[in-house]
Amino acid sequence: MKIKTVSTIFGTLLLVTALTGNAAPAARPNIIFILADDLGYADLSCFGSKAVQTPHLDALAAGGVKLTQFYAASAVCTPTRASILTGRYPLRFDIRQHFSDDESHLPRGVNTLPKLLKQAGYATAHVGKWHLGGLHQKHFGNRAATIPGPHEHGFDQYLCQIEEQPLRGELGRKRRLYRDGGTCLVRDEKLVTESDPYYRAHLTDIIGDEAVRLVEEFHKQRRPFFLNIWHLVPHTPYEPAPEPYWSRSAAAGISEDQRCFRSMVAHMDAKIGQLLAKLDQLGLRDNTLIVFTSDNGGAYESDIGPLKGGKTDLHEGGIRVPMIASWPKKIPAGESNTTTVGNTVDLLPTFCAAAGVRPPVAAPLDGINLLPCLTGSGVTTARESLFWQLDLYRGLQRHYPKPKPYATEAVRWKKWKLLAKDGDPLELFDLDADIRETNNLLDQHPEVVSEMNGSLRRFLNDPRDRSGAVK
Repeated sequence: MKIKTVSTIFGTLLLVTALTGNAAPAARPNIIFILADDLGYADLSCFGSKAVQTPHLDALAAGGVKLTQFYAASAVCTPTRASILTGRYPLRFDIRQHFSDDESHLPRGVNTLPKLLKQAGYATAHVGKWHLGGLHQKHFGNRAATIPGPHEHGFDQYLCQIEEQPLRGELGRKRRLYRDGGTCLVRDEKLVTESDPYYRAHLTDIIGDEAVRLVEEFHKQRRPFFLNIWHLVPHTPYEPAPEPYWSRSAAAGISEDQRCFRSMVAHMDAKIGQLLAKLDQLGLRDNTLIVFTSDNGGAYESDIGPLKGGKTDLHEGGIRVPMIASWPKKIPAGESNTTTVGNTVDLLPTFCAAAGVRPPVAAPLDGINLLPCLTGSGVTTARESLFWQLDLYRGLQRHYPKPKPYATEAVRWKKWKLLAKDGDPLELFDLDADIRETNNLLDQHPEVVSEMNGSLRRFLNDPRDRSGAVK
């Protein structure tokens, strides 16, 4: 059965919470958000992959809903990560590309999802990749004089890799970033030393095992929790995953990188399976909302299905990503939603709605509450346009050239998608009829182009604030 609804407007959430107030703590679900890195639209077997089997994510989808028109807020990682935590477009903070391992950072004063949930009594923890600034060794224990990190953005606990050069870069160049991933960890502002069991562990195992440990800890505390799990898989460097995933990934006619890629995805899927098993064991699964997606479209060895482009490109292959949501208590099993157009900016209002938390209205959100369409219980009001802006990357992280003309902005409005460069329209596609983006209709629908380009220019002219303050 397919859900026939489209997304409801965020104002519905505000009205409901104004009338009912915050939900009682006992009724609040646990929330687990799992983010893959550079996973393509068709890299899960439940989204059509024949190269790698992902039985645990397939089971998660079978017990919940898949959104087939879900988008990352950017075609590279950092802007999307900012959108997840803030519910706002990355351009609001002038984030137009991925952060290098420098002093770039998400502003200190911004309202974030973990801050909002923490204020409502949730335990909050982040595990895995961060890439939002503040994870250099000089920052730890000196936050007042430096820049914010996970704690300052609302997480009670965190376990991440140190993000500075040359340490992490050398591991990447040697293709040891996963296998030696425990040698550059930081937990709650303190470096992980050789005496820690994680020090010699594989990064994917570290992330998966830490997630299980935190679930056990939160269960003992009897508190609702928000667990933010950001895997590095399947981002480069492509490395062989440990057994049995490496042996199982052998296939005739594939490259070494492709075999590594397949083993890495299978390994991540297995660690997610262990997390799901722990939730079942502790009796937490029914009232836990779990969402899985990717930070941007596929790179190099990934499968983007019928889509065009890939990572760093604003065609569908760079921004359309798989999305799975499961909440046995609320979300019907076995649904495939082909009509709702969702985006990672929608995650904050959706999670807040599930938790009965009212976001502040001082900084208006760009995202909307998707919970009614996930549960099949909501009203059907079409959303406004979606926007993307990205500094020009001339290279495409695929095994073929980047599609021309190069775009720096995109707008999605109903079935239409407009691509532009510096505000000037380049291409118009009817995605209902042309998911491959092969038939440019720019000259055939001038009224659509004019309407969409007008909204794009207004968006580009909106204030950009790196301080986090609302203007």
